[in-house]
Amino acid sequence: MAGGNFMHRVVSYLVNEVLVNSLANSRSFQRFAVRTSKQIEDISTKAAQKKQELAEQMKDLSKNFESFKNQ
Repeated sequence: MAGGNFMHRVVSYLVNEVLVNSLANSRSFQRFAVRTSKQIEDISTKAAQKKQELAEQMKDLSKNFESFKNQ
């Protein structure tokens, strides 16, 4: 059984090496990776902005609620 596990690890390593090398040398994959990275950065930036906007809106809402409650 241990021999099968060893063979699996060897085959897995070889497939991984071939796959990584072929993707690393592929122009189209590199373009895809750059575009995807840029899109994720943009989405993350927008999400952070929306989070800040919502926090400010909640703060304003809380102030308005407190002033309404105190009347």
